[in-house]
Amino acid sequence: MKMPRRPPPLRDLSEIAEDREWFYHALLKVTEATVSGKYLHWDKLRHYEPPESMTHEQWWFGVKMKRQSQSRTISLLDKLGKPFSYNLVDPLPEFLHKADSDARGSLQTPEPITNPETKKRYLVQSLMEEAITSSQLEGAQTSHKVAKEMIRQGRKPRDRSEQMILNNYLAMQHTLDVKGQDLSIELIFEIHRIVTEQTLNDPTAAGRFRRAEEVVVVDDPYGEVLHEPPVATELTKRMEAMCAFANGDNPGGFIHPVIRSMILHFWLAYDHPFIDGNGRTARALFYWSMLRHGYWLFEFIPISRVILRAPIKYATAFLYTETDDNDLTYFLLYHAQVIRDAISDLHIYLERRTRQIIEAVAELKGLTSLNHRQRDLINHALRHHGFVYTVDSHQSSNNSSYETARHDLMDLVDRDLLLKYRSGRFWQFKAVDDLEAKLKSNQNQSKKSR
Repeated sequence: MKMPRRPPPLRDLSEIAEDREWFYHALLKVTEATVSGKYLHWDKLRHYEPPESMTHEQWWFGVKMKRQSQSRTISLLDKLGKPFSYNLVDPLPEFLHKADSDARGSLQTPEPITNPETKKRYLVQSLMEEAITSSQLEGAQTSHKVAKEMIRQGRKPRDRSEQMILNNYLAMQHTLDVKGQDLSIELIFEIHRIVTEQTLNDPTAAGRFRRAEEVVVVDDPYGEVLHEPPVATELTKRMEAMCAFANGDNPGGFIHPVIRSMILHFWLAYDHPFIDGNGRTARALFYWSMLRHGYWLFEFIPISRVILRAPIKYATAFLYTETDDNDLTYFLLYHAQVIRDAISDLHIYLERRTRQIIEAVAELKGLTSLNHRQRDLINHALRHHGFVYTVDSHQSSNNSSYETARHDLMDLVDRDLLLKYRSGRFWQFKAVDDLEAKLKSNQNQSKKSR
């Protein structure tokens, strides 16, 4: 990707501002930190038409003065010891309000992920999606279908890409388990170990910081260096500061938990403390922080799927921040849009699943070869994924004989609508994963046989 154009140094503009007429002209003309509602980097602003009788440099000077007067400093420092800061510009305040009401509360939460009988299915689906897309961001080549089959079947990974995906899946599960813990270097190491298990050229690099001789840079496919992280000798001190920040410390005052979580994502990626796996670890820490602060809906929101659609925007958000006086606002605005899109994706997915169930029920009504007991059971299975049936439970539900109940279930197995497996001395049954598709197939076969 192309490195963004760095803004004119403010110290040079300040020298120009010794001309009082120029200085006051720039400040009085600019009243907002945004341009037409957009928080523009110099790389973009220089292509816009400046206000009347102003140069681009004057315009930028006025915008920067407005931003700096409103900015909030945090404890993250760059390699030269200069702090990072951010501005709560629109639409961030509205976004934070919606995050508090929608992702922390339950009023707007879709019923399928609050229902204990269906929640687990959507949780597993989300964890798999985040694991796959987060790995694909880092170069994994495995398809969604193959990766999901590997996780569902418990199959061992066949190559590095599959191992990355399985590691991410396990790391996301671990994040759920440790969300109540304070962040520590040991916890970061544990997440990194899980993320990089059997994927590093040097296996000893898992769960430790890079060493002085292990030079790490972030570059593009053409070799241009986009980011050179702090030196290895500073990592312990920097990661201790990051843990303190993650656990609530900030001398500058209150920071909204969502802002804190997004900054944590940026912080680990900026410090790049490992020889590999930094991006996956950074995103895992974002999830840890959101869940720690009670934003439970993020168990079901895979942000990496949104990032993967336009990875250059992800990288640009980092570069805009680093090339413009450590202004994190660019990254926060980008991250907020990612979250909004991910939440929208969740609602769209659940609406599609609801329509599929309705259509499957309609297909079910057309299967005249099924008796009413079988139709009732399949109807129930469509709405209660993973529910386990037995001959006894089916007999009891329908007040039928044992043999009738057994015949109903075995017939549904023969139609590939139920799976049969032994648990102890008894047979148990549950719906196949692709029940809706199987119903459609059965319906088509039924029509052909008429």
